[in-house]
Amino acid sequence: QAQLVESGGGSVQAGGSLRLSCAASRFINRNYCMAWFRQGSGKEREAVANIDGAGGTTYADSVKGRFTISREAADNTLYLQMNSLKPEDTAMYYCAARSLSCSFTTRFFGYWGQGTQVTVSS
Repeated sequence: QAQLVESGGGSVQAGGSLRLSCAASRFINRNYCMAWFRQGSGKEREAVANIDGAGGTTYADSVKGRFTISREAADNTLYLQMNSLKPEDTAMYYCAARSLSCSFTTRFFGYWGQGTQVTVSS
């Protein structure tokens, strides 16, 4: 059974850093595309970054140069290192996975975690 469990969210001041983790069950193997999405209050869910089975990465323009997505095959965990955080980064962050090629389209992802809240104060 596919399962994704996020952790690492919290409250931080602008300019600070956080590292999110997403533990994936063995059903989601290293060939899956994995991604981070976020949804701010009253906003639509948007893609933040994704990583494919070969380690190729794609980032939203709003986080380029500040966020880094990575995955550890040994423990099947996805990470998101977030630096230079801004108040506009405040959102619920979700981990997602799909068995086909990587995408930034929300509806293409069939597996989702429960989310972890990130709050950035000015």
